[in-house]
Amino acid sequence: MFTVEKVSALEILDSRGRPTVKATCILRDGTVASASVPSGASTGTAEAIELRDGDPKRYQGLGCRKAVANINGEIDQALRGRTFRSQEELDLIIRDLDGTENKSRLGANAQLAVSLAFARACAHARQVPLYRHFADIMEQPLRTLPRPTINLFSGGKHAGELCPLQDLLIVPASATTMDQALADTFAVYQSAAKLIAKKYGMRALSADEGGLAPVFPNPEAMFADAVEAIQQAGLRPGEDVALAVDVASSHFHTKAGYQLGERLLDGPAMIGQLAQWAKRYPLVSLEDGLSEDDWDHWPKLRETLSGKVRVVGDDLLCTNPKRIRKAVELGAVDTLLLKVNQIGSLSEAKQACLLARSAGWQVTISARSGETEDNWLADLAVGWAGDQIKVGSITQSERLSKYNRLLEIEAETRLPMVAWPLSAGVPK
Repeated sequence: MFTVEKVSALEILDSRGRPTVKATCILRDGTVASASVPSGASTGTAEAIELRDGDPKRYQGLGCRKAVANINGEIDQALRGRTFRSQEELDLIIRDLDGTENKSRLGANAQLAVSLAFARACAHARQVPLYRHFADIMEQPLRTLPRPTINLFSGGKHAGELCPLQDLLIVPASATTMDQALADTFAVYQSAAKLIAKKYGMRALSADEGGLAPVFPNPEAMFADAVEAIQQAGLRPGEDVALAVDVASSHFHTKAGYQLGERLLDGPAMIGQLAQWAKRYPLVSLEDGLSEDDWDHWPKLRETLSGKVRVVGDDLLCTNPKRIRKAVELGAVDTLLLKVNQIGSLSEAKQACLLARSAGWQVTISARSGETEDNWLADLAVGWAGDQIKVGSITQSERLSKYNRLLEIEAETRLPMVAWPLSAGVPK
């Protein structure tokens, strides 16, 4: 049991220079721990609501002073002096205090920051690593390290809409350790940087999550250049390194259909296009291939790609148990992209994870486009036995803090890396 002495907060800046929240939790025994929360750019409409100040004269309305004040005021008053037997007890108190379904009154950013700070304080008090504390919250043993899916090229909202596809990622498929996975990724990234300099006359400028962002003439060029970069790195496409794509199709979906460049596609035609890419390129994971509200066509997409490509739900699911249950019932996807700040507390994210697992899905633990140097996500991905982890590219300190933490955990635990779940051209 852990007694909260005080919680407090500070407005800090994320990796895009926008405000976010850092919370500190002090326990009765003197233990002190802090945690910072990320913020997304490509957000689903069903996500829990970050509380922003709305003052256009300060950070264009994006300030988080109201969320900070809620932690320093109402939340601190509700928690101070109370003893909690579990993470769920604390999260429930804050959720009930907020009183809204989408956490809009106190702010999901405020609530998650406190939830995470309490978890880290409990781990410190128990004198166990955070990843082990997360595993205990999930009531499971430590099993594996997640396999990284790492941004190579970016478009969509992460790169000024230079290409309709939001991110093309590489999957170090033959790597058996995190160390090898990152070394293989470095080789491909450097090859890609040289390739775009030669082909597009572009320096290695990067998008929100560190992916390279040349002006591709079409999505096919993005795929083809990724394959060429893998080959130039001396690696085998589809064997040593595979591809994953975040289509983020909600952002180019209209009432008329999917506006993919100059082409306007209906649902079946969009599925056909995605299937063509899966057949033509070493693609093993496809995220948000359809719009978040195109429920009618998601089951067909999963059926079309079943056994070949993981069908991942992000905007579709928003780490929301209600939407996950609907997707399970319809057979819409086979992988959950878990973003804790989409739902606003560790306990609700745990529920989402367990629902996905009970349906036989894979789980990818994901960062956001607006990240901080806090590395708790790496511990969460290990503690909750994530099949994959999606952090961003291998540049920028807010991304590297997570990868470096994974290297530390690998050295401490010697846990094996989880096998890739498909055999479509990729060794298990």
